[in-house]
Amino acid sequence: MSIFLHPLAEQDLEEAASFYEREGSPAVAARFLAEFYRVAKLLHANPGIGTPRTKGRRGFPTTGFPYTVIYRAYPADIHVLVVKHDRRRPDHGGGRS
Repeated sequence: MSIFLHPLAEQDLEEAASFYEREGSPAVAARFLAEFYRVAKLLHANPGIGTPRTKGRRGFPTTGFPYTVIYRAYPADIHVLVVKHDRRRPDHGGGRS
């Protein structure tokens, strides 16, 4: 099973890490990225673990950061569609598939 990031999910991730580096420190940005990759590995091992959402999607929250990873599980892989801030733009990434 593989994990694929939608190009805009990759952009979401980069923007969040840049924010944490700019407003916090490089160490905070590194912790955010490590948490994202921890979640990605967890989803890889347990694709059905996320909370069901609309359009066949699932969401799984990060720990220690206000972000949720929105993904779709397929038999052979996981597609990460959105890395969404929990308190901003509730419709962010809603049209991604």
